[in-house]
Amino acid sequence: MHDYKVSRGVALRAFAALQQDGVAEPVPGGRWRVVRPGERVDRRPLDERIADIITEEQLEVGEAFPSASVLSARFGVSRPTVTKALDKLETAGVLTGGGQGKVRTVRALPIREERS
Repeated sequence: MHDYKVSRGVALRAFAALQQDGVAEPVPGGRWRVVRPGERVDRRPLDERIADIITEEQLEVGEAFPSASVLSARFGVSRPTVTKALDKLETAGVLTGGGQGKVRTVRALPIREERS
């Protein structure tokens, strides 16, 4: 808004019009995101998408899990964000605790819950 010297109200009305045209969509935190034609975005929480790595790469119980750095590059998010998602998977019993210098391993295969 500052760069284009428009008020917040004008920007919100513009994004509302873009949303009706299917060009923009709101994201958590009061922000907006431009939707590119043909772009397919996975809207599931990050911990669910990370848990899918176990089944996609056919990891077995006890195998090493990719590091937070590798996952942050793969999903295009920051390392602290990945660490929070990995902590959720650790709490759920899917991964073992990592810690500095320690490799996280697969503790159990994730259980998929079907949502109605």
